[in-house]
Amino acid sequence: MNAPVEMNHEQVLRVKLEVLREEHRDLDLAIHSLQEGGRINQLTVRRLKKQKLRLKDQIAVIEDELTPDIIA
Repeated sequence: MNAPVEMNHEQVLRVKLEVLREEHRDLDLAIHSLQEGGRINQLTVRRLKKQKLRLKDQIAVIEDELTPDIIA
């Protein structure tokens, strides 16, 4: 009845991609809030921006893997 559903590799990557995109958006909002809040902790903002860039790189890798190679 409640048998576990197995996902193929592409489905797993798509789920992971959506999670990473959501984390990226959350970091963007957090950075924006810190910058708008008046008292800016530059070290915290810098760390969040670095984390955001790492997420962006991970997103790019997964998107490349999901995009089929087109030989022209």
